[in-house]
Amino acid sequence: MNRIGISSFTLDKLTQFVVQCGQPAFRAKQLFSWLHEKRVTEFSAMTNLPKAFVQQLEQQCKIETLRPVRRQCAKDGTVKYLFALSDGNCIETVLMRYSYGNSVCVSTQVGCRMGCRFCASTQGGRVRNLTAGEIAGEIYAVMADTGERVSHIVLMGIGEPLDNFDNVMDFLSIISCPQGVNIGMRNISLSTCGLVPMIEKLAQKKLGLTLSISLHALAKLIDGMGAHVNLIPINPVDGSPYSAADSANVKRFQNTLLALGVNATVRRRLGTEISAACGQLRREASKEGTPGDGIVRQN
Repeated sequence: MNRIGISSFTLDKLTQFVVQCGQPAFRAKQLFSWLHEKRVTEFSAMTNLPKAFVQQLEQQCKIETLRPVRRQCAKDGTVKYLFALSDGNCIETVLMRYSYGNSVCVSTQVGCRMGCRFCASTQGGRVRNLTAGEIAGEIYAVMADTGERVSHIVLMGIGEPLDNFDNVMDFLSIISCPQGVNIGMRNISLSTCGLVPMIEKLAQKKLGLTLSISLHALAKLIDGMGAHVNLIPINPVDGSPYSAADSANVKRFQNTLLALGVNATVRRRLGTEISAACGQLRREASKEGTPGDGIVRQN
């Protein structure tokens, strides 16, 4: 029997599930707190739940957890993780330390089907979507490893977040819930390569998060929008036709945009010595055949 990934339930969905199990609705907040505030990994640790209910949860449900396979640290404090999922697939997560707090860049899919030629994540295509619980599990695994609070989230790792819309929306509900880690929407940035129908669907939700759109052509397209352009120097990737960005060329491009009236800055580069660009570590580990870091395709 396939067990239910209960850590993917929003509080509302968890309440419905708890009532269906014959428990009073208030048990949902208790259960949600154990999963997302205390972040336990075993149902037996949920000491304020009735034993019969705990046994029922153990039989029917699972808590989605990630197993660290690799951990690489840069001199600037950036940490890149390769996490194994329960099915043997792997994803990447990056911790970035700033003066205002810790930011974690999460993956939303195993692989990606968007086809951006400069990106290692899309080489091999999309394998599957991550569940809401697996995406949240990236945050929890980083916090468990470092013992530090995460204050900001960037959905800019492996995968296209808006290509996994429903699960990402559930993740945002879970991660911002006061009964969980309670990371506010204003501290969350979602990056997309530009799935317009999904952008419109996201806008209708009025979540208050920051939307970042990856552009491959610039000044005329955004003229008059009041947009801010964050230039990201490219990292070299095996199999990509592009080489590492030259700082002089990056500066020249920035100046061109500024002269056209576009507000543009160059992103601070973090973790360049630890394969911090999206998809690089997963690709390297897969080539080396490290146990537990395989790519498992689903039909």
